[in-house]
Amino acid sequence: MKIEKIAAGLSVSGQIFPQDIESLAAAGFKTILCHRPDGEGADQPTFTELDALAKQAGIEMRYLPVESGKVSDEDVQAFSQAHSSMAKPVLAYCRSGMRAVTLWGLSQAPMLGLQTVLASAKAAGYDLSGLTYRLAGGSEIPANISHHQIVIVGAGAAGIATASSLLARDPGLDIAIIDPAEIHYYQPGWTMVGGGVFRPETTVRTMASVIPAQVKWIKAAVAAFEPNHNRLLLEGCKPLSYDVLVVCPGIKLNWHGIEGLVDTLGENGVTSNYRYDLAPYTWQLVSQMQRGKAVFTQPPMPIKCAGAPQKAMYLSADHWRRSGHLSNIQIDFYNSGPVLFGVKEYVPALMEYVQRYDAHLHFGHRLTKVDGRAKRAWFAVTEADGAQRTVETEFDMLHVVPPQQAPDFVRASPLVDAAGWVDVDQYTLRHKQYANLFALGDVTNAPNAKTAAAARKQAPVVAENVIAALAGKEMQAIYDGYGSCPLTVERGKIVLAEFGYGGKLLPSFPRWFINGQRPSRLAWWLKERILPPVYWKAMLKGREWLAGPAKPVKSDD
Repeated sequence: MKIEKIAAGLSVSGQIFPQDIESLAAAGFKTILCHRPDGEGADQPTFTELDALAKQAGIEMRYLPVESGKVSDEDVQAFSQAHSSMAKPVLAYCRSGMRAVTLWGLSQAPMLGLQTVLASAKAAGYDLSGLTYRLAGGSEIPANISHHQIVIVGAGAAGIATASSLLARDPGLDIAIIDPAEIHYYQPGWTMVGGGVFRPETTVRTMASVIPAQVKWIKAAVAAFEPNHNRLLLEGCKPLSYDVLVVCPGIKLNWHGIEGLVDTLGENGVTSNYRYDLAPYTWQLVSQMQRGKAVFTQPPMPIKCAGAPQKAMYLSADHWRRSGHLSNIQIDFYNSGPVLFGVKEYVPALMEYVQRYDAHLHFGHRLTKVDGRAKRAWFAVTEADGAQRTVETEFDMLHVVPPQQAPDFVRASPLVDAAGWVDVDQYTLRHKQYANLFALGDVTNAPNAKTAAAARKQAPVVAENVIAALAGKEMQAIYDGYGSCPLTVERGKIVLAEFGYGGKLLPSFPRWFINGQRPSRLAWWLKERILPPVYWKAMLKGREWLAGPAKPVKSDD
């Protein structure tokens, strides 16, 4: 955590974490002001978690969330009022500190003047030049704005793989990638962290180390899309234009979608492998548990890696079996959906493990509320006749998967369908309305599984089709809906589910080598030893091993 003093009594920083509270108290801060909405990032602690620790340390916390890139006049006024009434010194934070500095700058510009605000922000390491016209009291978009041939929104697996696949085809392309995060995560590894197989640090790289050197990295958040003008707005209302836009910012985990969840995450036996900092807590709970009731949940679709909720169950149960405690632990799996897995060919193998671990399956149960201290959870159940009822259960360990949706700045844009997902042709991944706009990864409405394996297959398709769009040609590649879900049914064995649109089986290997419908040690070896280096050294580098795009079938008409 880097703290920068921006004015007398006010400092700013990027995201703070629970372990930072004690040092902030020792540094003399009296108040902490949070401008980052909960749920923006996979490694982000909630305000409630931090507030509880701050109270213990004698620090007041206030929550004034501001959507990235959308600092309104009302936000500025709220900041001014809050800051004037707070005990000093104050630390204001968001993801990078930019929103906090922006609020301060806009609130102080009328008194201090434009040049003083810009200089103070620059001295603290923040560039407010994109706000010049607004700081000066205006609101017009500048006439001369930055431009790139290809702009990619999001530097996750999909974004970096697409950039690398584009450069592999044409190293001379002018590409910019937009993402404010400093860290890149190998999220498929978090299930293995929660199962005690991987160390969490093996799933982390700096963003600078994985973005291709030829790509311009814009460390900012997107505020809004203006596709009719081939333009988008960055935080600070800084415009950026493009010839082709690729949208792949990932998915938002809605922790607030379950009442009481944010108040107890990371304690009271409540955990989730869907957050980097909580996956080790999962393993702590599993390795220490010797008796009691373990509850695992799955929210309504779509979610990323739909097999992950039950992977956590299988790896936990296998550890309890190996340690001799399984007979003393009741396992319950509450699934919002109607079936264990969406592709029926893999269900028989999974059911063998459900029976081996004596797990109780509850379909049509959606987690709605958690009371961590009381160790209680509540589920909404829809009966066959449409009637609703509530089911309550106790737990000693609760593994939660939150409901998920497209990021807020995407859902509020003109790019989405009625459900809030970017509206693309499922085969070409081109937007249905804007011909120079493509999307891939978790944010699209294509009916495929939202997995890293899907993004690995989609990136070359988008790369081929972006190059075709730049040349004014027809789309050159199609995506068949491929997705892969390595279901870790026990330590050392995996059911390797590979399928495409409509549940069509799309195995990568001959059946004699890996039979995806049966648990396999080779599939475990693939997941544990091969896929991580394939991710870091192939997928993110534009090396399309077993991922080359298919070509459209030409009609005889």
